[in-house]
Amino acid sequence: MLLPHGEITADMKNAKPKKVATRSATAVDAYIGARIRQRRHDLEMSQHALAKALGVTYQQIQKYESGTNRVSAARLFEICKALKVPLSSMFERDPKE
Repeated sequence: MLLPHGEITADMKNAKPKKVATRSATAVDAYIGARIRQRRHDLEMSQHALAKALGVTYQQIQKYESGTNRVSAARLFEICKALKVPLSSMFERDPKE
């Protein structure tokens, strides 16, 4: 609680910032990852080559492909450019089916 002159109480000094829960990967993330992997295989492209094209590590590509890490819209756009496919190709069917 702020005191009249903007002073900070002892409770405020010891307060820890709240952690924002990160959203965990979902079935959609796993589906997108599988689509990335399939297209990369179709092109006979290694994870290292895709990672280099994107400026990330091959481990990050592994995480995207396994669905462990979510792929942002901007990153998915870059992945599609590297894989020479339209963005819409990643959503050809409902991933929950």
